Amino acid sequence: MLQAGMKAPLFTLPDQDGNSVSLADFAGKKVVLYFYSKDNTPGCTRQANAYAQAYQAFRDLGSVVIGISRDSSASHRRFSDKYELPFLLLSDPERTAIEAYDVWQEKKLYGKVSMGVVRTTYIIDGSGVIEAVMPKVKPDTNAADVLAYLREQEGK
Repeated sequence: MLQAGMKAPLFTLPDQDGNSVSLADFAGKKVVLYFYSKDNTPGCTRQANAYAQAYQAFRDLGSVVIGISRDSSASHRRFSDKYELPFLLLSDPERTAIEAYDVWQEKKLYGKVSMGVVRTTYIIDGSGVIEAVMPKVKPDTNAADVLAYLREQEGK
């Protein structure tokens, strides 16, 4: 697992509109990068909606929110439209960023072992260094936890 203080792996992936988006595009801004399993699943939908509801607060703190999953850009577009998500969703079917950020891991569900995306959030500072890592986050509290962290850092 990547750790705070490490340089964030660079990536370029298509967004929900098919536009190429690179981590380098956000130099000078704090990036909240969250990895999730799949569009339109219950937990991922709750997580995305929580980020959407708190989106203005993230913007007020100068932060950019980006979600990444293996879904296609077309799937992301439908998901984004359905729930009116105001932030970027990036498509990573080849698992380029998913593997670079070490979130493709063994998972166990009802005794069955499989590989998949482990819900993880990275906070990356304006110089491209990982500031915080939140592994195995809960979909219902992830956005609020990240916002609390950012506000605490802002107060320092």
